[in-house]
Amino acid sequence: MPEADEDKLANAPRALVLQCSGYTSAMSLLFRDAAGPSLAPGGSVACVGAFDGVHLGHRALLERVSARARAQGLLACAISFEPIPREFFARGKPVPRLASVREKIERIGAAGIDRLLLMRFNAGLAAMEAEDFVERVLVARCGVREVWVGADFRFGHNRRGDVAMLERLGAQHGFVARTLADITIEAERVSSSAIRAHLSAGEFESAARLLGRRFAIGGHVVRGQQLGRKLGYPTANVRLGRRASPVGGIFAVRVHRVEAAPMPGVASLGIRPTIDGTEPLLEAHLFDFDGDLYGRRIEVEFVAKLRDEAKFADLDAMVRQIHLDAAEARAILKAAPTSTDAFPRRRPGEGRDPAPLSEEKSGFRPSPE
Repeated sequence: MPEADEDKLANAPRALVLQCSGYTSAMSLLFRDAAGPSLAPGGSVACVGAFDGVHLGHRALLERVSARARAQGLLACAISFEPIPREFFARGKPVPRLASVREKIERIGAAGIDRLLLMRFNAGLAAMEAEDFVERVLVARCGVREVWVGADFRFGHNRRGDVAMLERLGAQHGFVARTLADITIEAERVSSSAIRAHLSAGEFESAARLLGRRFAIGGHVVRGQQLGRKLGYPTANVRLGRRASPVGGIFAVRVHRVEAAPMPGVASLGIRPTIDGTEPLLEAHLFDFDGDLYGRRIEVEFVAKLRDEAKFADLDAMVRQIHLDAAEARAILKAAPTSTDAFPRRRPGEGRDPAPLSEEKSGFRPSPE
C-alpha cells in the first residue's frame, strides 16, 4: 500500500475489511467511528491503547484479550487511535512513531484481534467525558463484557478517568475491568517512550529487546535523483511522508521483501545536506545487488547506527566516507544475528506464519457495517 493510501486509511470513513492472508482464519474488521451499531452484538473482550509499535507489552495485552475472548466464546476487540493522542496534543509538532498505521494494524491483527476500532483522535474525542467514553464506546459500540488496560491507564477529558472509575462504571454497565501488570525485561519497563529513547540514543539492541524485534521502516521504493547510482552506490529510496522517524543518520541495515533472506546494506535517513536536500528520505544501498526495486514494498531493518548525517565539502569527500560506512556496515552485519521477526507472527500453535500482504490485495476495501 503506497504511503498516499495510508493517508487515505487514516481518514477513511465507516468500516474497512482487513484481508491479511494467513493472519487470521477469518477476516478482521477495522472501524473508524465511535458511532454506529455494535461491533460485537454477542459481547466482546476488549483492550484500549495507542499501541504505537505494538511492542512486547502491547502484544502481551492483545494476546491476553484474544485468549480470554476465545475462552468465553466472545469477540476480541482492540480500541486504538489515529492520530495517537500525543500527536494530537503536539499541535503540529512532529512526534516520532515506532510504526506506520499499516504496520500497527497488521501487528494488532496478527495478535488474534477480531475487531479493531481505530478512532480518530480529534477535538471531539479529546473533549469526551470519561463516562461518555465508557457508555458510547465500550458498552454501545464494542459490547464489552471484559475490558483490559494497563495499571496506569487514564481516559476521558483531562484524563479524568482511571482504573478505579472503570471498575465502578463496569459494575453499573455489566462488564469487568481488569489490568495487566507492567512487562519488564532486565528490570526495564517496556514502553513506547523507552523504546523511542533507546532509538534516539543509538541503542538499537536495547530498543529491540523491548520492541520484540529490531526497529524497521517500510514503504514503497520511489525514484530519486539517481545520484547514488552515479556515485557507485545505487539506493532504494523510501519516502517517510507525514511520518516522523525516531532515528536519523547512517546505519547498518538489513532489507526485507527483496529476496527470500534479508539483504545486508548501508542506509541513510535524513535530509541529505550535502546536496541541499529538504525532505527526509530513507536511502538504502543493498550490498551485491543490482535489481530493479521501483514500486516494490520493502522493509528496512535498522541493526546499528554508524554516525550522524553530515554535510561534506563536495561529492568526492562524501563518496570517501560512504566507502568507510559500507565497510563498517559489512563488518557489523557479519557479526550481528539475523532478526527472526521482520513481520508479524501468529502465536505458537496457531498455524502457519502469515504471508506478507500481497501487492495486489493491499488489505483494505470498503465494507458496509
